[in-house]
Amino acid sequence: MRFFIDASVFFAASYSRTGAARELFRLAQQGRVELVASEVVLEEVRRNLLVKAPLLAPVFEELLQAIPHTVIDATLEQVQEAATYTVVKDAPIVAAAKAAGVDCLVSFDRQHLVEASEVVEHSGLRILVPADVLALLRRGG
Repeated sequence: MRFFIDASVFFAASYSRTGAARELFRLAQQGRVELVASEVVLEEVRRNLLVKAPLLAPVFEELLQAIPHTVIDATLEQVQEAATYTVVKDAPIVAAAKAAGVDCLVSFDRQHLVEASEVVEHSGLRILVPADVLALLRRGG
C-alpha cells in the first residue's frame, strides 16, 4: 500500500524510536509499504524541527535517507482546488496526496484532516492516524 506522510508523522518518527509513526518507517524499510511525501511536507518538517527540536533535525535527515520514499508535489491549480474545502495551510498536503494517488493520507492533525469530514468527502482520500494505518495493515488492507 502507498501512504502519503504528513509533516506531523515525520516529526513524531524523528522524535521517538518507538510508536506507530516510526513503525510505518520500519515497514517502508522492509519494503512492505511505500511512503510518499511532498517537498512542502519535507520543508515543513525541517522548519519545525529547527524551531521546536533542533537536536532532532539530524535524526530526521538520517531517517529520510534510510527509508525509500517518493516525492510528489501538487500543481498550483490542484492546491487552489483543495483550498476550497480545507484550511489553506493543509491544501498543498491534501492536493499532493490526491495527485500521488495514495491509498491513505497519514497525519496526526485530527482537527483539520483526520476528523474533517468535508476534507475526506471532497478529496476522496482516506485519512488516518498512524496507529489506525497499522491496524488496517494487520487486517490486510
